[in-house]
Amino acid sequence: MGYRIAVVGATGAVGREMLAILAERAFPADEVVALASRRSLGTEVSFGDATLKTGDLEQFDFAGTDIALFAIGSEATQTHAPRAAAAGCLVIDNSSLYRYDPRVPLVVPEVNADAVMGCRARNIIANPNCSTAQLVVALKPLHDRARIRRVVVSTYQSASGAGSEGMDELWEQTKAVYNPVADVPPKTFQAQIAFNVIPHIDRFMEDGSTREEWKMVAETKKIVDPAIKVTATCVRVPVFVGHSEAVNIEFEDFLDEDEARDILREAPGCMVIDKREDGGYVTPIDCVGDFATFVSRIRQDPTVENGLNMWVVSDNLRKGAALNAVQIAETVVNRGLIRDRAPV
Repeated sequence: MGYRIAVVGATGAVGREMLAILAERAFPADEVVALASRRSLGTEVSFGDATLKTGDLEQFDFAGTDIALFAIGSEATQTHAPRAAAAGCLVIDNSSLYRYDPRVPLVVPEVNADAVMGCRARNIIANPNCSTAQLVVALKPLHDRARIRRVVVSTYQSASGAGSEGMDELWEQTKAVYNPVADVPPKTFQAQIAFNVIPHIDRFMEDGSTREEWKMVAETKKIVDPAIKVTATCVRVPVFVGHSEAVNIEFEDFLDEDEARDILREAPGCMVIDKREDGGYVTPIDCVGDFATFVSRIRQDPTVENGLNMWVVSDNLRKGAALNAVQIAETVVNRGLIRDRAPV
């Protein structure tokens, strides 16, 4: 027998990806329930070859549900995650609500799978920020070899990081550029996203960084090592799907670029595409629909002691959100933290 799974926020971009990935990876589910807000009640969503009708999250009783994958905002999560957890359901939450709570595991299975072992205390596991998830998959195997001292990362984040509204805004503004009578002012983003880049994701903080940048710092420390110094600049770019990152790393010990390349080739979740020729690297459009975190442009940085540069790309809707959540669910099941239901 398998498990009863709920996907909360099933009509959104990440929720739909969660359903697709559960089906693609043949997750051992006897039943999958799609949930959304009341205004989306009855909306049909795909689950493999099947079609599910969304139920009302407000009225749903989580008793008897084994795992709930949450893909809704922090405000709604704050209402519904605790009641799901209290009903004995394990919540895997994609919002930022619980990421920085020391009592809640923040998990990327390729990096810190052992952190799930304490999940039953509160029945909640947090999924990291999409830009952090791909970064730490590439950092951890290198950290294990040479100990990372400092990371400088600049992100190039796609419109889908802001949900379907972000993608719609990019599409409408792109069309409007070629239609002089159309005017599509920014609503989701702080400035025009079409044919532009915006060095501003989430709100500004007192020190001049944005909350998105702060998230990358705090989450990398929690997932990999609190001793690592991290500084980030996060930028929104006119790409529909796929986050890219230019990463500069300073190690405590020397790490040759060839050895780093070999380490990453063997690392779980990583795929190295790194040839010094036209097209010998991965771009966002190349990674769409893929599970891997791609690493390219690996090279020594001669300006610092023990430095490397690399380029990291991943499908943010997959590894950055939906895939990571499903991988957490798989890890929990494989470690026996949730027992499948006995036949009646």
